[in-house]
Amino acid sequence: LDVHQKDITEVLVEQGVHSLMEFAWISQLRYYWEPGDTGRENLWCKCIQTVFPYGYEYLGNTTRLVITPLTDQCYMTLMGAQQLNLGGAPSGPAGTGKTETTKDLAKAVAKQCVVFNCSEGMDYIMVGKFFKGLSMCGAWCCFDEFNRIYIEVLSVIAQQLLVLFGAKAELASY
Repeated sequence: LDVHQKDITEVLVEQGVHSLMEFAWISQLRYYWEPGDTGRENLWCKCIQTVFPYGYEYLGNTTRLVITPLTDQCYMTLMGAQQLNLGGAPSGPAGTGKTETTKDLAKAVAKQCVVFNCSEGMDYIMVGKFFKGLSMCGAWCCFDEFNRIYIEVLSVIAQQLLVLFGAKAELASY
């Protein structure tokens, strides 16, 4: 992480970034103390046009990923999906770090991320209970091996997600 910050600082200097609105700056995950919609000071995570509240979830003193340009792009995309009250689905070959990148972004915004290994035995009732638990504690989830879920179950899960995303969009405040 420190190496990434050093590299980004060098890029910002080399590109002559002087404005807070330049893409090279706003595309980075940044943290600001600002008043929230309730008027109280809060720590906000920003990336491009996304403003997301810091979660204050202590997740341990573990190591972080090596940040690459692809990791930065994934962060921008997932944060944009959060702003739109949607989820993200990083895709790519096995072993390329999709799950780890999602977990690392969750850690960067201090949100718990539960990784769920999907299998053929999953049904919509089990996933519904899983979603209930996630919504009660505000955690993120990462479905690993999502392609193993039967299409019939996937259809019901999609409907459940639509309901959850709709309810999240109606929230007046974080």
